[in-house]
Amino acid sequence: QVQLVESGGGLVQAGGSLRLSCAASGRTFNNYATGWFRQAPGKEREFVSAMKWSSISTYYADSVKGRFTISRDNAKNTVYLQMNNLKVEDTAVYYCAVEAWPRDQLRSLPRDYRYWGQGTQVTVSS
Repeated sequence: QVQLVESGGGLVQAGGSLRLSCAASGRTFNNYATGWFRQAPGKEREFVSAMKWSSISTYYADSVKGRFTISRDNAKNTVYLQMNNLKVEDTAVYYCAVEAWPRDQLRSLPRDYRYWGQGTQVTVSS
């Protein structure tokens, strides 16, 4: 059974940093992409970043480009999201997800991802 577990969320002041982790278990995803999404209250779930387990290709939403960095540790089956220079508008529940099947290009729509974690809250105060 596939399980994704996020951790690392919390409360931080604007301008601060957090690193989220997404630990995967139950199977390996060598050619699959893992994505980070977020959902703020009253808003739709939105794409943040994605990368494949087997390549260095990355993809970022414009709103986080230059501030967030996605990375992975294949030995630990874990994907990270380093978030720097956080803004109040980054406040949301952050989810990691693995795509339904391997694709050539990284995807940004939630419907393209099959496995989801439970989410971790990130709150940025002003």
